[in-house]
Amino acid sequence: MDTEITRRRRGLLGLSPVAVFLLLYVAVSVAAGDFYAMPFAVALLVASVWAVIISRGTLAERLEVFSRAAGHANIIYMIWVFILAGAFAALAKEIGAVDATVDLTLRLLPPQLLVPGMFVAACFISLAVGTSVGTVVALAPLAVEIARGAGVGVPFMTAVVLGGAFFGDNLSFISDTTIAATRSQGCDMADKFKANIAIVLPAALVTLGIYVAMSYGLATQTHNAVGGVSAWLAVPYAVVVAMALLRFNVTLVLATGTLTAFVMGLWQGFGPLQLCGFMGGGIDGMGGLIVITLMSAGMLGLVKACGGIEWLLGALTRHIGGIRGAEACVALLVGLVNLCTANNTVAIITVGSLTREIGGKYGIAPRTCASLLDTCSCVVQCLIPYGAQTLLAASLAGISPAAPFPYLYYPWALTVCVAAAIIFSRRRRTPTTADNRRKNAEKVS
Repeated sequence: MDTEITRRRRGLLGLSPVAVFLLLYVAVSVAAGDFYAMPFAVALLVASVWAVIISRGTLAERLEVFSRAAGHANIIYMIWVFILAGAFAALAKEIGAVDATVDLTLRLLPPQLLVPGMFVAACFISLAVGTSVGTVVALAPLAVEIARGAGVGVPFMTAVVLGGAFFGDNLSFISDTTIAATRSQGCDMADKFKANIAIVLPAALVTLGIYVAMSYGLATQTHNAVGGVSAWLAVPYAVVVAMALLRFNVTLVLATGTLTAFVMGLWQGFGPLQLCGFMGGGIDGMGGLIVITLMSAGMLGLVKACGGIEWLLGALTRHIGGIRGAEACVALLVGLVNLCTANNTVAIITVGSLTREIGGKYGIAPRTCASLLDTCSCVVQCLIPYGAQTLLAASLAGISPAAPFPYLYYPWALTVCVAAAIIFSRRRRTPTTADNRRKNAEKVS
């Protein structure tokens, strides 16, 4: 007999691979005092093996579920992005494009504006392109070299780019998270933007203020510009940023940037095979990231197949009291599902219909539900070390995926703003279906 206790045990068991991964990676790293001590891929491997063990069916069937999740179209698309990003980043660095761009930046901006300027640039680009991944691809390599040239920590500057990237991912009209949130809740994008900006803008301004305050210490730093580098070598990055702002697909942006860098390399006197060797080295450098992405997707696919996410949805919605409790439930719901899927768009789609039911039952405006879905999923996606954006940024920066975590001020500021919006807001309760039926009955009588 399938009792409540049995279902609960199955649900907790289904979620256990995520707990195994987090405990193994975080606990060991904290105990060792070094986030490089436990290899990320090893922690994922152990969690993936555990996910296979607890799953139902034959071993072949379990591995099929794992492989199907790892081979999902979205995952393969991300791998294409990783490959192109690796080729472009390595080629641009070897021909001097990165040095030229950093040289221009360090000459044009005073030290006090480097960190705030990078955050504002990430916010602006992500808002224009609607993708955090595209923003990371465009800015992460530059941020790393600027950090080294200005005497700023690489993990810190990587965190600056990640925070700004999720600002636009959350707000942009063309972001897939915005589209998923508004469509699932049946509200207009403009209404969702108005509800969202009231939460997001204060968090961004607070974060910017923190960066400005921290940057006063850089005023004594000298410009470590790279002398003797031709400014024309910055063209590949100019092409990438320009195409991103014009809203071209990220794969097309990277392919065009790589082709531009290749031509600039020939102009510099490099041989075609030498340039291909640079690109090959960059692609090889993405091998670890690709393996981590595949294992993570497969493990989370087994978590879903084991009923872990389904149980989580039921457990969180079982006890809701009042409109504030319902809003808090929506925020927690999408955040925890995002923790289990490592994809904010997928998390929004997964809980979208349930959130709409909660909104209708407790009178939450659709724009508010959409705003909470988008914002809270972006918060979690920015904070987890196994999200695609963090993995890509860390790979491009050559650091541990957990290294930027202590400097992720924006998602924490956004968390505080979301909590304040839920606790202190005076939003008017929207009529529910039951309210409308009651009014119609009163009119008839």
